Amino acid sequence: MVSQRRFTRLTNGFSKKVENHTYAVALHYMFYNFAKIHKTLRVTPAMQAGISDHVWSLEEIARLAD
Repeated sequence: MVSQRRFTRLTNGFSKKVENHTYAVALHYMFYNFAKIHKTLRVTPAMQAGISDHVWSLEEIARLAD
């Protein structure tokens, strides 16, 4: 689930540029699918789907930005 706070101007976390907002949403989905172990699955969704063979660290995700 995407944090609704990214879509409102209530905090400094609001993305003023569409490009930055796009990056923030993409980063959220990358973490959700590749780094977060889900209780019901007991693995990440990417591992369940056979896309990945391990839980990704934040360092691995950050290296993709280069």
